[in-house]
Amino acid sequence: MTTRKNQVRKRDMSFANRTMTKIWQEIPSEQNPYLAEACRCHGYDILELAQKRSFSEVLFLLFQGELPTPEQARMLEFLFVSMINPGPRHPATRAAMNAGVGKTTPAHILPIGLNALGSEYLGGQEVEAAIRFFRKNLRDSPNALVAECLKGERPHKGDWHIVPGFGSRFGEIDPMPLKIIALLRTKGSGQAISWGCSFAEALKPYGMGWLSTGVVAAVLSDLGFLPQTGAGLFQLICAPGILAHGLELTNKPISAMPFLDEEHYVIEPESRKK
Repeated sequence: MTTRKNQVRKRDMSFANRTMTKIWQEIPSEQNPYLAEACRCHGYDILELAQKRSFSEVLFLLFQGELPTPEQARMLEFLFVSMINPGPRHPATRAAMNAGVGKTTPAHILPIGLNALGSEYLGGQEVEAAIRFFRKNLRDSPNALVAECLKGERPHKGDWHIVPGFGSRFGEIDPMPLKIIALLRTKGSGQAISWGCSFAEALKPYGMGWLSTGVVAAVLSDLGFLPQTGAGLFQLICAPGILAHGLELTNKPISAMPFLDEEHYVIEPESRKK
């Protein structure tokens, strides 16, 4: 009896012999070529940008390859400030707060919070999905689409995100995204923002409307950012608030955070059987 041995084959591809990027150029130092004498972002000297441009303008340049118009810069700056903190009720902030009060190494607090912020529920994945939703449906009637979406099965309990970026929060319409989007429209309204407002208005009778993820998605969509970029940018936008809340609790006792008492610690009957 003979046994056929697995044949080892070479991978049929050739790898690059050095890292290539269109984003960043480093001018090597004459003394040490591994050190940069100057750095350019899409052709712009980074030190000149630091002197003449805002953070949001350079961020736009980094991802889009060109500097934003004044209107685009204002919209992005407003988005970064208005969404700087998802608040202590957000699961990502709670994760960072629990890490802080639990005496986690401070350097790990932000990654823990951002990991939670990457989720599908009020997180980066929802922002990405919402940008795709806008791209797919901007030519459709908001009212007709709401009617179609309402045919779906509604959850028996909890909030309903009827589509990515829209739904209820704590059983009602979240007022802060409404206020943010209203102010954004005064700074320049693109197609996604305008269409989203009509869609949210059609959802209003059903106790649903804009979510923070939908607002971010609409702005990023109108600014030309790709869906996959939206997930990471949402984490970047919310990172300062998440970190601040986590660090606030690092020197406090563990009793500074609520602990679920036995009366409210309930295990569902079906879970007990497993």
